[in-house]
Amino acid sequence: MGRFARAGALLGALGLVASLALSGCGKERAAAEFVPGQTPGATGTEAPGTPGAPEVPSGPPLTVSPADGAKNRPVSVEIGAKLPDGGEVSQVTLKTEDGKQVKGKLRTDGSSWVPSAPLKWSTRYTATVSAKGPDGAVSEGTSTFTTMAKPGSMITSGLYLFDDRTYGVAMPVVAEFHPGIPKKDRAKVQKRMFVQTDPPQPGAWHWVDNGTQAYYRAPEYWKAGTKLTVRIALAGIPLSNGRFGNVDRNATAKIGSAFEMKVTNSDKRMRVYEDGQLIKTLPVSLGKKKTPSSSGTLVVMEKKEATVFDTMDDPDPENRYVTDIEFAQRITWGGEYIHAAPWSEHVQGRQNVSHGCVNVSMANARWLFQRTKIGDPITITGTERKLAAGNGWTAWNLSWSEFVKGSALPVPDGGAGPAV
Repeated sequence: MGRFARAGALLGALGLVASLALSGCGKERAAAEFVPGQTPGATGTEAPGTPGAPEVPSGPPLTVSPADGAKNRPVSVEIGAKLPDGGEVSQVTLKTEDGKQVKGKLRTDGSSWVPSAPLKWSTRYTATVSAKGPDGAVSEGTSTFTTMAKPGSMITSGLYLFDDRTYGVAMPVVAEFHPGIPKKDRAKVQKRMFVQTDPPQPGAWHWVDNGTQAYYRAPEYWKAGTKLTVRIALAGIPLSNGRFGNVDRNATAKIGSAFEMKVTNSDKRMRVYEDGQLIKTLPVSLGKKKTPSSSGTLVVMEKKEATVFDTMDDPDPENRYVTDIEFAQRITWGGEYIHAAPWSEHVQGRQNVSHGCVNVSMANARWLFQRTKIGDPITITGTERKLAAGNGWTAWNLSWSEFVKGSALPVPDGGAGPAV
C-alpha cells in the first residue's frame, strides 16, 4: 500500500584530469567497463506494483497521469493520479495493447508508480489506478497513452558496479554521464537513480561540478556484508539540451570485510586495518616534493597484477619513463597507485622518491594485492598536495555535511532512504 502525493566520467573524468595537469606514476587508463544497459522494452524483474483483487469502484473517478489520449510520452514516464484527501492507492496496473502487464513499484513517498524497466518506444499503454478514500469508498481512473518514437540524440551513461562482485566498504555508487547533465536537469535525473541497501543504511547523491559523475554513499562507510541494489533508470529521460537518456543500468553487489589502509607521511608508514584491528604496518615511499602524493581519502579503483607505466608524454623530461610495474592498484585518475617498487626499497620508511605513488616493497605489494578489493579506502595524510575533487572516486574525501551539498534534491538529516 502506498500514497500518491495529493498535488495534481569516462570522458568527463579524463577532461578533469587533463585540466588539473596532475603528476602521477602511471598515465595510462584502460577503457571504462560498465554494467550492461537495459534497453527500452526490456522485461523488469520486480513484482507488479500493488497486487490484490480488484474492488468495485464506488467513489468519484480518479484523474490519472499521463492524461488519457496523451502522445509522445517518454519511455521513462511514471504513473500518477490525483487522489481525494486522505486517499491511498490500492492497486496500479499498466498493460500493453495485447494485455501484457508491466511490472513496477510505488515510490516510497507515494508520488508515483515506477515501471521496473523502460517502456517501449512508439507503444500504446493503458494505466489503471485504484484508490481508497478515508471513508472506504473505492475510486478508479484509467488512461491510455502512447510513448514517443526513439529519439536521435541521446546521452550515454555508465555504472561502475557489477552484479555478484564484492567491493570494499568505501565503494561509492558511481554513475557517469557524457556529456554531463546540466544543473537544471540534475534533480530530474537524480529522481531516477535508485539505491537500496540491505541492511538499510541512509545515503545521498553528490554531483561533480561538470555533471559528468554522481556519487552515492552513506554518512559512514558501508557496513560489512551490505547488499547494494542499484538502478540508474536513465532510459528515455528528456533533458533540456534536447537529448534523451539511452539505457537503464542495474547491478546488485556485496560489500565485503572492512579493509582499510592509512598512510602517514610523517613516519612514512602504512597501517593496515581489517574489521577495525591493526594487522600490519608497512614502510612506504611517497611522492617527492616536486611530484607529491595526494593527501585525502582515496579508494582503490582498479587492480593490475602487471602493467606498464608510460609517461613519455610528460612535459617535464625528468618525469618521462617506461617501467614495468607489478601489483598496481589505482587510486587517482591522475596516475597515483599503490605498487611494488623494488628500486626504492632501501629508502622506504625514510625518504620520498616517487612520482606521486605509494611505493612498497615487492613482498608487501604482493601481500596487499592478495587482500584488497576494489572500493577499499586508503587515507593519506601530511603531504604537500591535497586530493582534488573528482581525481578518482573522491566521495569520501568530503565530510557528510559537505557531501550532501552536492545533491540536486533535498537530503533529510542523516540521509535518505530508498526511493522505491
